[in-house]
Amino acid sequence: MSSFTRLTRAYKKSKIVPFDDSSKLILFSDCHRGDNSFADDFANNRNIYYHALQHYFKEGFSYFELGDGDELWENTSFESIFTAHKNIYGLLRQYHLQNRLFMIWGNHDMVYKDPNYVKKYLSSYFEPIDGKDKDLFVGITYHEGIVLKHKDTKQELFLTHGHQADWWNYNFWRVGRFLVRVLWKPLQVWGIADPTSPAKNHQELIKVEKRIKRWILQNNEKLTIVGHTHRPRFPEPGDIPFFNDGSCVHPRSITGIEIENGEISLIKWQIATTEDGTLRVVRVLLEGPQKLVEYQRAKQ
Repeated sequence: MSSFTRLTRAYKKSKIVPFDDSSKLILFSDCHRGDNSFADDFANNRNIYYHALQHYFKEGFSYFELGDGDELWENTSFESIFTAHKNIYGLLRQYHLQNRLFMIWGNHDMVYKDPNYVKKYLSSYFEPIDGKDKDLFVGITYHEGIVLKHKDTKQELFLTHGHQADWWNYNFWRVGRFLVRVLWKPLQVWGIADPTSPAKNHQELIKVEKRIKRWILQNNEKLTIVGHTHRPRFPEPGDIPFFNDGSCVHPRSITGIEIENGEISLIKWQIATTEDGTLRVVRVLLEGPQKLVEYQRAKQ
């Protein structure tokens, strides 16, 4: 099966989520939340991420996670990840209770494409203080793709992880998971990166991006937002509408895409130092805002 076929299938099976110019959406991906060990790349940015999530929750945003939220290649169970970042999952649960949480699976959490797995491991958690199970993400569904459809303009925004354009990480993800667990995770402490990851292999990154762009061009230049490669992308109107929200494991920062007032922006959250030496988490606008309609073609 080709990358074109995989992307087309993901699009056709996508959950349709209506939105309009009053909608507030934040898109993150590639958090790779781990167990807070030396191999947990997310641990360095967890306070930045938590602060950003709090901000978006208070401001009424809906949260969209475009895959690889949980690092289930290096870690064998969700339980260890949950224990390490319990406050974050508590906040995500608040989004879920208000129907503001939308999740997509990627290659590192591809087990979530199985509804039975999700129900078994994500519906509840054991609380040692009370000595009993408590609700977590009851009834949650993970998707391969989500299509945001504007209520007025009918413009579609296709959201997916992007590993459909990466034959190794889509078809042989179990092999990749095995290699990461037994080989690359122990070597990571020495600074040796996994060569199969497009985020750490520039040649693979370029190949993946070219395949996604080719799919976009053959589908009436449909605005498409992915993650996977960890490289933020924000095209100008008139260019191929291929966006990437980056990742939450950049050194000392996280990047994402905001959609608000019918506009799209690429943003970064990072720790900054004030003149008096105080450290604080700040939001930085990297690109945009651009009107979404400026990317719309005559036919969708």
